[in-house]
Amino acid sequence: MTVVIGFEGSANKIGVGIVRDGEVLSNPRRTYITPPGQGFLPSETARHHRSVILTVLKEALEEAGLKPADVDCVAYTKGPGMGAPLVTVALVARTVAQLWGKPLLGVNHCIGHIEMGRLITQANNPTVLYVSGGNTQVIAYSERRYRIFGETIDIAVGNCLDRFARVIKISNDPSPGYNIEQMAKKGTQYVELPYTVKGMDVSFSGILSYIEVRCRAFKWELSSALSSEDLCFSLQETLFSMLVEITERAMAHCSSQEVLIVGGVGCNLRLQEMMGVMCKERGAKLFATDESFCIDNGAMIAQAGWEMFRSGQTTELSDSWITQRYRTDEVEVTWRD
Repeated sequence: MTVVIGFEGSANKIGVGIVRDGEVLSNPRRTYITPPGQGFLPSETARHHRSVILTVLKEALEEAGLKPADVDCVAYTKGPGMGAPLVTVALVARTVAQLWGKPLLGVNHCIGHIEMGRLITQANNPTVLYVSGGNTQVIAYSERRYRIFGETIDIAVGNCLDRFARVIKISNDPSPGYNIEQMAKKGTQYVELPYTVKGMDVSFSGILSYIEVRCRAFKWELSSALSSEDLCFSLQETLFSMLVEITERAMAHCSSQEVLIVGGVGCNLRLQEMMGVMCKERGAKLFATDESFCIDNGAMIAQAGWEMFRSGQTTELSDSWITQRYRTDEVEVTWRD
């Protein structure tokens, strides 16, 4: 039985997870939360991660009921992500691997989301919609690569939601996207927003600029005729419609009958509902997870590391660097046929 511990800290979440042969033994994490109207800076996020990572590591081992001697491999997020937080996690993972005398393995963050989604949902060979604060991609597996069929050409959908939350001063606790989702449920009026799909790709920056200009110039959020809830509702409906469209197009191209939604935005129930309607119309099946595994966590890095380690991969200490740019299709998927 192979046991892998995974360290994740590419953005404002810091997590340590332990996986043993497809079973998640522990998965504690912490979130760096900033005041309303503010984002999280790399240096401050890294400082937060440094202050709690050893506590989270101890929790992971205690929850799993394991000792360092029981671990077979140490996996960490190599990228993509924010530079300073990534370095913090890599340093700890390298140190732990050397202290424990265990092999080290750098994992692509996006691959971690996909492999965790496949593990939890048991999806066979799905078309994957990966939506988070830093990434928006439609992906399908082919010939030892996760191929990107479509993606954002500017900002990620999660980043669009986060920045919109700052404009109308929505709380970051527990997350801007969650609070937008709850406010959208109370919205009753749909406002037409720019809808930008370019073939298989999408663009979100224009939508955000459109809202920013009008909120500041015309004080939309203060209007009695149009509430903040209406804006949240309208933004969600527009963004998610774009994502459903390009996912359906990828499904048609791949003759796929499965969709798997992964990434932090993937736990949005309205997105799952809209995707479910499309899948039902096509006679396809939708797979999704809750916030335990959609949101960045250590177990997803451990699971991807488990797959990689079992296929014979390891990372030499001299190659255990991090990179802020690390595309999904750069990774050779040696653990799948």
